[in-house]
Amino acid sequence: MTSGSLRVLNPPGVWEAKPDAMIKRDPLVPITRTSYIPERDADKTPILECIDLGITFGGLKAVDNFNLAIGRTEIAGLIGPNGAGKTTIFNLLTKVYQPTHGTILLDGKEIANMNTAQVNRAGIARTFQNIRLFHNQTVLDNVLIGLHNEMDYGMGSAILHLPSYWRAEKIARDRAMEYLTLFHLEQHADDLAGSLPYGAQRRLEIARALATNPSLLLLDEPAAGMNPSETAELMENIGKIRDTFHIAILLIEHDMSLVMNICEGIVVLNFGRIIAKGSPDDIRSNPAVIEAYLGRKGGKS
Repeated sequence: MTSGSLRVLNPPGVWEAKPDAMIKRDPLVPITRTSYIPERDADKTPILECIDLGITFGGLKAVDNFNLAIGRTEIAGLIGPNGAGKTTIFNLLTKVYQPTHGTILLDGKEIANMNTAQVNRAGIARTFQNIRLFHNQTVLDNVLIGLHNEMDYGMGSAILHLPSYWRAEKIARDRAMEYLTLFHLEQHADDLAGSLPYGAQRRLEIARALATNPSLLLLDEPAAGMNPSETAELMENIGKIRDTFHIAILLIEHDMSLVMNICEGIVVLNFGRIIAKGSPDDIRSNPAVIEAYLGRKGGKS
């Protein structure tokens, strides 16, 4: 990576948030009460904090009383049965949906008045359940699109193709190639994105999201449709992303092997509410989680 583009990794941490009704505080002061905070992260402000977050569609509470905070270099998992509200949470965090109530703090700052583009510039990037690439653009161009916020030249330079334009374009292309190399896609730079195999398209979508220089990366079912070999490679890549870019990652995933092996903290959602929160070991043995996934007494009523 170019100078200044790599970050040094600090060990991850897990944070939780109290509902506003339980405490009196300045809304921009982070909450640090939790059952799982490594000592090394105890003095760090969480990168994301959700306080009493919720959204109602008509009379349906799709998400309610969602309280969570994520450490600055944490890999966290958001799991739950189909329809539990997981993608709705991602849509709230990226302002695809506006919450009915609650607070979202990104790096200690409220994002209530931001739109989707502004949230991305502030530091949240995401991928989607259904891959959303520019299929008729090249692999390289897809990553360059992610870098557009950092293109440092004016309209006049672009129209007249002044030296500043060419310098900025070269820097952007070099950086885009570095992202592609990280995901072993450099040899496909000039191929159309739509021509890539499924697993490679997944990696390209993550590379494009990283190109926006996020502090928090949201991955929505990144292993969906992957074979075991591709899933193992994805697991390695997620760790590499955190280690290389010094960012937090929150992922939705149904592959429990991936979740349990890569996530430091896990949140379990059911019917729009958190039913469990903790380390992988905590979640594996949690009766409420077992019931949500398997039904009462392992599926026997």
